Amino acid sequence: MDWLSMPPLTALRAFSALAETGSASAAGAALNVSHAAISQQVKALEGHMGVALVDRSGRHLALTPAGRDLADALRAGFGAIARTVEALTGADADRPLQISTTPGFAAQWLMPRLLDFRNRHPDVDVMINPTPERVALEPGGIDIAIRHGMGHWPGVEAERLFSSPLVVVAAPSLVAGRSIRRPEDLIDLPWVQEYGTSESTDWLSRKGLASFRIGGMTQVPGNLLLEGVRQGQGVSLTVRQWVEDDVAAGRLKLLFEEPEDTAYYIVTRPGAPRSKAKAFIGWLRKQAAASAN
Repeated sequence: MDWLSMPPLTALRAFSALAETGSASAAGAALNVSHAAISQQVKALEGHMGVALVDRSGRHLALTPAGRDLADALRAGFGAIARTVEALTGADADRPLQISTTPGFAAQWLMPRLLDFRNRHPDVDVMINPTPERVALEPGGIDIAIRHGMGHWPGVEAERLFSSPLVVVAAPSLVAGRSIRRPEDLIDLPWVQEYGTSESTDWLSRKGLASFRIGGMTQVPGNLLLEGVRQGQGVSLTVRQWVEDDVAAGRLKLLFEEPEDTAYYIVTRPGAPRSKAKAFIGWLRKQAAASAN
């Protein structure tokens, strides 16, 4: 980084406060300086960069396109700095433990066991963020993500929690009278897929069937997927552990099983996690070991 070409930090901070508060007076109050000082710093920043950041033609403050781009970058940068400082100084010690995972994992594995963690750690507040999106792990944000895959994600540490082969299943009523020996035998059937994911469509693509599929694809939240499959609303690709009881009871029929070595992983930022996260990770390991036995 060319530090000498960077604008002064005081000017960047003044502009960021101006963009956040919407006026020089409010920005000055936030930084404990006069509104005139804010205006001077912003003008100096524009001079340094050779770019107009504020549109002064109207009665109210407005940012130019370049100003909005810089404001977004500063908000992200200063936000990351603030969260890191809080984490390093222990200012976030009382912050709830934040866990990100898919709705399917939360519904099928985590929630049925979470009461045990609450009983063991009644002083730890927990926030579960069920989302199919791969949420970034940033200081002051998500502490632990539980992800499904092969364990290869850049910039994070991943520890295998338990293996989770993928299977294709359907309600017996949906496939009654059919001889299903090859994936091609499924192309005219409807499918059900977790909203925001692409496991089923990816599986069809790997089998060369994506462009030949005739049946429709319904996307539902992960916690509703298995109920839809049980009702015969479609074929689905899911984790074997989630459907073992249904297959054994005859509520679902196992059609195909993938040989891929997929698993659920505990994913964290590099470095030592805070004490609450350590406690939760230890609990996850014990729960996974107990389930394996």
